[in-house]
Amino acid sequence: MTIDLYYVPGSAPCRAVQLAAKAVGVDLNLKLTDLMKGDHLKPEFIKLNPQHTVPTLDDNGFVLNESRAIIAYLAEQYGKDDSLYPKDPKKRAIVNQRLFFDMGTLYLRFGELYYPIYFGGAPYDEEKAKKLAEALEFFDGFLSKSTYAA
Repeated sequence: MTIDLYYVPGSAPCRAVQLAAKAVGVDLNLKLTDLMKGDHLKPEFIKLNPQHTVPTLDDNGFVLNESRAIIAYLAEQYGKDDSLYPKDPKKRAIVNQRLFFDMGTLYLRFGELYYPIYFGGAPYDEEKAKKLAEALEFFDGFLSKSTYAA
């Protein structure tokens, strides 16, 4: 069984997929995707993933992108139990809520603050920093109620 993961080192979503794979005991065949060289724009990659994004998982012909979807898939497909992605609808709803919070609030606000700085030389934006701090406070609230985010 070969499961390929097209990834970029240093990418939080790519690392999250790698951590999830490790948690369920899946070995990944890591395929470095050099965005600066345009690996994600090559015809063979676009055929695999027309959105040309990483991470992208290829599980023997089943191709999936979007890190949170990949994480859920790995947990369901390869998890030895349902501790990472519960079958109980209420417990799963909490996990999904935290995954969506990560994508739609926490990571979004992180990117809005830091990407313009790192990739465009923009100055530090106090208003965006306050929004990120607010998201981190929400996250702290999740962690105050359990050892893990979900």
